[in-house]
Amino acid sequence: MKFLFRIVGIAIGVWITTMLIPGIEVTGGLKNYLIIAFVLAVINATLGTLLKVLTMPLAFLTLGLSLLVVNTAMLLITDRLTDSLSIQGFWTAFFGAILIAIISSMFAQITSKRI
Repeated sequence: MKFLFRIVGIAIGVWITTMLIPGIEVTGGLKNYLIIAFVLAVINATLGTLLKVLTMPLAFLTLGLSLLVVNTAMLLITDRLTDSLSIQGFWTAFFGAILIAIISSMFAQITSKRI
């Protein structure tokens, strides 16, 4: 269930990002947003984790800024693997990755609160 909430949070993050950042576009409807979110979550869970572990010394030296580049790379890989996502350039992906991370984190915080 937690993984499904994570997928929905990432999909919402991608949706808001496409509205706010020019150069990031998704063709299709809700189904494509969920597919993109699923692919991004799987890539982050597998390759992203490996890259974050390997770049840990660099992340320590750069006070975590290198992790933004890792997140950007994960978003660009998702762009290559899915037909419905289109990202124009590194900097567009960089700011998009930041925004998606912020929005999905906020969604995770909201949904994890127990009433």
